[in-house]
Amino acid sequence: MLQQRGAPSLLAVFAHPDDESISAGGVLARHATAHARTAVVTTTWAATTQRATELTEALRILGAGAPRMLGYADSRVPQSAPDRARFLDAPLDEAVGQLVAYIREFRPEIVVTHDAYGGLTGHEDHVHTHRVTMLAVQAAGLERLYPGAGEPWQPSALYLATHPHSAVPLWGGHLAPVGKAMHSVPDEQVSATVDVRPWLEQKVAAVLAHQTEVARGAAPGLIAGLSGAERELLLSTEWFIRHDPVSATAAQTELTV
Repeated sequence: MLQQRGAPSLLAVFAHPDDESISAGGVLARHATAHARTAVVTTTWAATTQRATELTEALRILGAGAPRMLGYADSRVPQSAPDRARFLDAPLDEAVGQLVAYIREFRPEIVVTHDAYGGLTGHEDHVHTHRVTMLAVQAAGLERLYPGAGEPWQPSALYLATHPHSAVPLWGGHLAPVGKAMHSVPDEQVSATVDVRPWLEQKVAAVLAHQTEVARGAAPGLIAGLSGAERELLLSTEWFIRHDPVSATAAQTELTV
């Protein structure tokens, strides 16, 4: 719910350029419109690539500032970061430490990332981003962990972008023909259901800014081919599972829904 003091600051952590727009573009735009600080960390792809350029434009549309990139290679696209390890192969402590530094630098009240399934498709980079983010959110508040990564900062809440079972029929007709698996959670596990229709135009524009994926026929390409009514049906709601890293303060900070 939108609190009287204003929407809380929000840092989103997603695996690939375009994940932020598809999974949480509406929430990012909504918080930015409410004058909250918002930002995005992307765990894969190098800052010198075309997809990073497209990410810059998507974040501009969403009001989320400049990209923050860990710069590891996409597990399925070695050329995404030719001089870096695949994100899945990077030392866990190294990846967590890099994300801790971003959390402590930005000092968000809320962190948003993939759920434990890695979203509907269950991509392995999504799943690993979930694991790294869960660890980093806990570590960021502990002064003896990663002492060189800045002053400790504990986010109040962590929200996992997800899909309830009831949403699967909406997506199924679009993903099934291309052989995409669908991973969803029981509806009762969803903590926040966010109606993002007022920000749908921004969200769709951000998704379509990822022109490489549009041309490749990935999810942005699928969305590009939909009618306005179909886009509203698929993209006007975002779902999240809430985790509270620190229960004493978490109840005071909620996603703007």
